[in-house]
Amino acid sequence: MKKLETVKAPGAIGPYSQGYEINELVYTSGQIPINPENGQIPEGISAQAEQSCKNVGAILESAGLNFESVFKTTCFLTDMSDFAEFNKVYAEYFVSKPARSCVAVKQLPQGVLCEIEAIAVKN
Repeated sequence: MKKLETVKAPGAIGPYSQGYEINELVYTSGQIPINPENGQIPEGISAQAEQSCKNVGAILESAGLNFESVFKTTCFLTDMSDFAEFNKVYAEYFVSKPARSCVAVKQLPQGVLCEIEAIAVKN
């Protein structure tokens, strides 16, 4: 197993890693929309979805991958009325349309509106 770490995504705010590479698979931890440069959380679901996607992308990049390598994501929303707006942003990044689960949760860390985790494969 190889632990993935990058300063281009927010550091873990608990006892976990940003991601792991195991054999040919890469697993990212759930990424909330914290800007790693300044620690700020943008306002609104579109901006938060964008930052969460960028954070996932940074972890994938640290493993030598990109969004095209992702075959499964799990997305968490605190309000399903944000689903359509979230999807607009998500679709700009995950253009290969990986398998996905998207669930509503009561609350996410730091009061954010969304979180995204991904599983990718090295080809």
